[in-house]
This record gives sequence, C-alpha cells and structure tokens, in this order.
Amino acid sequence: MMSNPPDLRPDLARATFTEEARPGQPKIGMVSLGCPKALVDSERILTRLRAEGYAISPDYAGADAVIVNTCGFLDSAKAESLEAIGEALSENGKVIVTGCLGAEPDYITGVHPSVLAVTGPQAYEQVLDAVHGAAPPAPDPFVDLLPASGVSLTPRHYSYLKISEGCNHHCKFCIIPAMRGRLQSRPAHAVIREAEKLVEAGVRELLVISQDTSAYGLDLKHATEKGRRAHITDLARDLGGLGAWVRLHYVYPYPHVRELIPLMAEGLILPYLDIPFQHAHPDTLRRMARPAAAAKTLDEIAAWRSVVPDITLRSTFIVGYPGETEDEFQTLLDWLDEAQLDRVGCFQYENVAGAAANDLPGHVPEEVKQERWARFMEKAQAISEARLAAKVGSRQQVIVDSVDEDGAVCRTRADAPEIDGNLFIDEGFEGLAPGDIVTVEVDEASEYDLWGRLV
Repeated sequence: MMSNPPDLRPDLARATFTEEARPGQPKIGMVSLGCPKALVDSERILTRLRAEGYAISPDYAGADAVIVNTCGFLDSAKAESLEAIGEALSENGKVIVTGCLGAEPDYITGVHPSVLAVTGPQAYEQVLDAVHGAAPPAPDPFVDLLPASGVSLTPRHYSYLKISEGCNHHCKFCIIPAMRGRLQSRPAHAVIREAEKLVEAGVRELLVISQDTSAYGLDLKHATEKGRRAHITDLARDLGGLGAWVRLHYVYPYPHVRELIPLMAEGLILPYLDIPFQHAHPDTLRRMARPAAAAKTLDEIAAWRSVVPDITLRSTFIVGYPGETEDEFQTLLDWLDEAQLDRVGCFQYENVAGAAANDLPGHVPEEVKQERWARFMEKAQAISEARLAAKVGSRQQVIVDSVDEDGAVCRTRADAPEIDGNLFIDEGFEGLAPGDIVTVEVDEASEYDLWGRLV
C-alpha cells in the first residue's frame, strides 16, 4: 500500500498512498524523523486518523494539515527537526508537532511560534485533538476502509514491532528516559496478536524494537497473562513460531541474552544481534555510566559464536566522549580487532541539552573527534570487507526488497533494512517480487554489499 520514497533518507519518511481521497475527505500529511520507534508512533497516529475517515496526503500542497514527528536525541537532530517544521510551515502553514522534541515545546515555539500544537512522544490523543481542530473529521463508514494491519510506513513485506517504551538506564550522554519515561513493556499476548495480524497481512520479516529489548517484561515482573510470559526469551520463541523472519534490535548484553542464542541455532529467530556497546575502555564506559566489562563481553561473543558460528553482530560506538584519551581510543580499536563485529556504526560525541555528560571535564576538540572517527571507520570498513569476502562462494537465504529493470535489491539474514548492506541480483531476477525469500550463491563482495545469483 505504501513505502518510504526511495529518494528520502530512512529517518525521514513521508506517507504515500496510491488511493485517491473521496470528495470532501480531509487530508493529513505526515513527516516522520528519527528512529524506527518514532516510525511506529507515526504509523499508529496515521492508523487512528484513517479509522476516523481522514485521507493521507503525499505532499504538503494537498494536505489540510501536516504532522511532523520530531527527533530530539542530539542537537543536530533537533536542528533537523526545526528545519523540517519550517519547511512544512512554508509549504502548508498548518503544522502540528509531536515526538521527542515535542517534550520541549518552548524550544519549538521559540523558533516557530505559528505551529498549531506541540505534543510529546506517544501523545496520540493530543495529536488527534489538534488534527480535529485544524481539519474536522468527515467519516463515511461505507467508503472509508482501514486495513486489518493498520497503516504502515514500511514496505508490506517487513514491519517494525515495538515491544516496550522507555528505558531504566541512566547513560550520561542520553536523555531518552527524560523524554520517553521509564520502561513500559507491552503485554506479551498483545505483542503476539499484533505480530500474528502482520504475518496474516503478508509481512515476512518482523523487526523487534524498543529502547532496551533485553529488559522487556522487567517492569511487569515477567508476569504471564493470557498464556504469554513477558520475557524476551519467551517472546522471541513465540514470535519464532509465526513463520516470519524475526530480527532483534537494541539488545543490551545482559547475561540472560545467552538464552536467545539456542533459539537462533534452532532457526526460530535470525542469527542477528544489534547490541549498543558504545565503547570498550572501562574508564570511558564508567564515565558513560555504562556496564564496564568489555573483556567479559569478548568472552560472551566467543560463546555466542561457538553455538551459532554464523551469528551477525551489529553495534554502535561513540568516539571523542569527554575525557577520552588516545590510550582509551586505542583500546577501542584493539577491542574491535578482537571482536570482529560484522556491522558497525560510529558517532562523534556531541552535547545534548539536559544530558549529564555535558558537565564532564576533558571535552575532546572537534578535530580530534573527526580524526578518531576516521580511524575507527577505516578499521571497521576493513573488518566488514574481510568478513563479506569470506562469504563469496557461499549460499545465502535472502529476502527481496525491490525489483526494477536493472535487478533485484535483496538482504541476507545478516542485513537489517536501511542500516545494513544489500545483496544485488542482476541476472535472472525477472520472476522475483518484493517479499520473496530465495537462495542465492554469492559471487562478489565489496566493503558493505554482496552480489549473487539465484540457485
């Protein structure tokens, strides 16, 4: 029904529909910035609006009002959010702001005083009230039909599945708990029911997301309700029985994470873990208020690989954190050599309004941050290139994301959409369609991508 336009960044999605609005039907535009968790919030807002009889406008000019779902995690993200709000005001004039930056309404209205309303994250009812004020609903129950799976901002063959909101950690560089609150897990039976509906609607891959996936159910004391226990291991096992790929994101390396590895060996969930390690030197981790057991983490990684040799490990890191010395940074590079992670992202530290790290001593000069980032990425790229080269000649199961006259763009089980690499098929692809899962033989590799042919 809809997909993210290919010419846009994955963190700036606009809803697009092929259906035409009926005469007199109010139309709402949506711009969604930030992480997949915000994308799920946008989908829920659009689903509620569609249920009330609104149409979704693919552009500013055709909309009676525009919702901008903002990101407020970094100062650079705040600036981008303000720019998106300004663009929507310029092109349309009636703008409703929600999302993480909405937790700072004075910050937004100080720059854009003409916005109609500002609401914080997950404030669905307030967003709907603002939309009603800007463009009253005009539902027609005999015409307005809502898909059983709701409105999606991703291609129909994969979907994000949010299992909890908020976070109980107090990382000094992060203000997510202040914006989104403490951990709030959804009941397991509700998560499974949503997943079942998505699979019934044609979803072939479920991307499990939250702020802290491995803490799922902790706030519920891992209670069992309607036959489903609120624990990540049980949830992963239950999701694995639905017949779709199940990919876990944002998994903290708690000891009980090792209980997920046998599920990967059984084929119930994908052999893929997205773990935010952030750094490797114990002193840096302590200043971050993060677990400071990098050496034990290497032992855990070795144990995971002993059970599931083809497990894919993705992580993100911060360089130039306040107080980071050259020796601490070198420890990170050495750790990366040992860990041999498959997928790696890296950010240069920047202050975030309200974060405790702002007040730490020893802020690193910008040119040093840039130089360390370049060295880190050079090493990470070399590791990625070598690990992908080792896959040449192997057979891989892939999911097809798109097909055009030039070929098929696919992903292996080691690749999450938008953030990891792709596998390209440029011969014999004519019979493929998005959502197909096929086997290919890899015949070429680059730093981040693969090429293959159908088997």
